[in-house]
Amino acid sequence: MTRVSRQVSVRSRRLLDAHFDDWQPLRKLARPQHGWVRAVREALGMSTAALASRLGTTAGAVTRLEQSEAADRIQLNTLRGAADALGCDLVYLLIPRRPLDTVVRERARELARSQAASVEQTMRLEDQATGLTSELEDQLTEQLLQRGGLWSTTHDSPDFRAG
Repeated sequence: MTRVSRQVSVRSRRLLDAHFDDWQPLRKLARPQHGWVRAVREALGMSTAALASRLGTTAGAVTRLEQSEAADRIQLNTLRGAADALGCDLVYLLIPRRPLDTVVRERARELARSQAASVEQTMRLEDQATGLTSELEDQLTEQLLQRGGLWSTTHDSPDFRAG
């Protein structure tokens, strides 16, 4: 498996985060109940037969296409073709719920917390506990951020989707 270099990852993350700030308002834009293809087709006053003709298919296939979009089953290439036939551009976009820098730092902190707790437990069993868990977590967090590889399957995976 190819590992992304730390410099590329940090640079990409900061560049994307800058764009994501601008795109956050798009999250509020809900897809119409029956999908964008049907909404645009109907707004243009275009029948399923007319769209079918532009796509080189049947009216029944257009109906199935619209249903598959509404059910989140449509393939991107199919949606792109329908958009083009409607005189639209398909914009495919992932907008993080939280800044990527925040997600990465929280992941590093979670891994550091787990590692620090393990070290502290071992030290406690040997009657050598330091009580410096927070400082150790800080150090480990920075080391993990420098080293990268935070998403390795060897790490426990905290739920970073919430928030």
